[in-house]
Amino acid sequence: MSTNTIAEHAADRLARLGRDYEGIDFLRAIAAGELPPPPIAELLGFVIRDIKPGEVTFAMQPRLEHYNPLGMVHGGVTATLLDTVVGCAVHSRLSRGTGYTTLDLQVRYLKPVSIRTGVVLATGAVVHLGRRTATADARLVQEETGALLATATSSLLVLS
Repeated sequence: MSTNTIAEHAADRLARLGRDYEGIDFLRAIAAGELPPPPIAELLGFVIRDIKPGEVTFAMQPRLEHYNPLGMVHGGVTATLLDTVVGCAVHSRLSRGTGYTTLDLQVRYLKPVSIRTGVVLATGAVVHLGRRTATADARLVQEETGALLATATSSLLVLS
């Protein structure tokens, strides 16, 4: 192998395959295990729980590896989970060959998350889907009690 050649990573393969699916079917194929999960989902432990057109829910079990120096889940992990569900909510409404990218993400942290919190559920929902931009909101709750832990709002660029 030449030094200029890089072996294909599973993420590259997944991105290429994704172009052949309607958005919601792509997410359903990942959830069913027909396609591998994205590396970030495996790294952070995100699991798809529910997929509807315009709305998705992911679960995450907080782990010590997610902690910041203050003894709680790092805000970046929470933000990544919320960014994931708003993006996937939009993706669930996109047609084959159409993608998206986050323009902005505003997160409001309401309660700290730790391993004592237990499983958390993040639900993202499309607020508006236009030809060029979309907006979506997300909520992070404790699965056991339903306590609201964080919220987010995002604008996304639709890529054709």
